[in-house]
Amino acid sequence: MVLKRLTNRINQKIIEFSTLDSECSYLKNSFTRMQYKYIENCSSAQNAQLVKKGWRRFGNYYSRPQCKECDECKSLRIDAKNYEFSKNAKRTIKKNANTLFTVQSPTISNEHLEIYEKYHKKMEEKKGWRRYEIKPKSYHELYIAGAGKFGKEILYYIDDRLVAVDLVDFLDDGLSSIYFFYDPDFAKYSLGRYSIYMQIQLAKNFNLRWIYLGYYVKDCPSLNYKDRYRPFEILQNNPNEYEDDIWE
Repeated sequence: MVLKRLTNRINQKIIEFSTLDSECSYLKNSFTRMQYKYIENCSSAQNAQLVKKGWRRFGNYYSRPQCKECDECKSLRIDAKNYEFSKNAKRTIKKNANTLFTVQSPTISNEHLEIYEKYHKKMEEKKGWRRYEIKPKSYHELYIAGAGKFGKEILYYIDDRLVAVDLVDFLDDGLSSIYFFYDPDFAKYSLGRYSIYMQIQLAKNFNLRWIYLGYYVKDCPSLNYKDRYRPFEILQNNPNEYEDDIWE
């Protein structure tokens, strides 16, 4: 790990660092290097600026890839304003006619942790994901810390049972989709797709144009589904904090 800079601002601590090369989780026979910012008391405006420049937030940590010989991780945002729900989307929404959801500040409960474990065990079996046991402290550091006033969770319920958790940030022009997990026992409801449709609908309701969906990687099965949600734009450059972000 390479420590680059320690910066102190009013009521704020910022530590910038990057990792050494390590095996890529997305592409075989590839290596990755990540750039990080640890930011305490990040403001809504600062958070939005970072997301628009390709950074992803988990807790107080912001990261983006800085790989030497690869640029396959593309930041993608859905144009929610101009998105039209397809027949398949409408069927998924209809299938969830009795699915209820609530939007609130991020929380933690036994139900959160149980669903998280079940989901990752299923993904380990289905897609070969590496699975790490989640502790309450780790969950808090990843999904609750750093949320400020902009970080929210969307909780989904079927028959009064919590079945999915969608973590998002509200920006001035859209939603940043952070992480989603669901109870595999309810896989028939296509909750992953449904959660994206609900993000799009929320954006439309609040007159927000974009859904920042994280990284799209063409040859990674876990990430290449994102280009189905059209129209979308891809971040074309790797801007620093003083450069404009270019989306096309």
